[in-house]
Amino acid sequence: MELGVGLPTSGPMASPEAIGRVAEGAERIGLGAVWTFERLLRPTEPIPMGGSGGPVMLSPDDWATIYDPLETLSYVAARTSRVRLGTSVLDTLFHSPVVLARRLATLGRLSRGRLLVGLGQGWMVLEFTATGVPPARRGAGFQEHIQAIRAVWGPDPVRFQGRFYQVPASEIGPSRCGRAARMGLGLAVVMFSWDMLRDTVELVRRAAEDAGHDPGSLPVAVQVNGPVTTEPLAERAPLTGSVEQVAEDLAELRSLGADQVFWSMVGTEPDAQLRALELLLAQEER
Repeated sequence: MELGVGLPTSGPMASPEAIGRVAEGAERIGLGAVWTFERLLRPTEPIPMGGSGGPVMLSPDDWATIYDPLETLSYVAARTSRVRLGTSVLDTLFHSPVVLARRLATLGRLSRGRLLVGLGQGWMVLEFTATGVPPARRGAGFQEHIQAIRAVWGPDPVRFQGRFYQVPASEIGPSRCGRAARMGLGLAVVMFSWDMLRDTVELVRRAAEDAGHDPGSLPVAVQVNGPVTTEPLAERAPLTGSVEQVAEDLAELRSLGADQVFWSMVGTEPDAQLRALELLLAQEER
């Protein structure tokens, strides 16, 4: 299981200098991956959590400034040589499948196959409005979007004819590269509770088996929204707290078959994040 860190791409701490420092520091201390996410805007009005019908929330202040994920990872790819580059997640429906497939393939080539791509449908209605995409495109439209990307990454001449997306017979390059090519069932999930994580992993593995895939090969990436600290926390969420507390939780996470875990420590100074994660890596090696 690889350990990683979210890049400081949102809020007041986001800057090219901070992003570069965390990426280079992550590679230096031996982390497996650095991660970005996609958010197009911060609504100034309350929004339902998770889409429509949920509890209403005010958008976090950090959403007012968010660096684009793929441009950020291109910048990071040029400053590193080993650490993997992850998205958790890209909202695919806000992009043309041809354009997104070419951008991902290009980044895969430029990074020499280090790209880890998490894709999602998007959930905020106002983002669908801003991009001119109907929220009803979720579901069948998302599935077709993935099929169109697969077609673009297939042999030339590329052609795709669907309900929502069409690609005329064409040659489209660059060709797919590395992990971006292995596109199938997988799970990118935010850690809220152990019970929720177990249920979600079990549900997706059953879906993988029903679709004819080996559920044991299902890649699982877990995002933790909280800090790793040098001092114990009396009250803490799973996979947060002191190095010793988190190390105990990692044993439970491994039992679920997770491949990736990374910490998004918004509000924690970048150098402090790296110090704590370096101590965690040392604890894991004992």
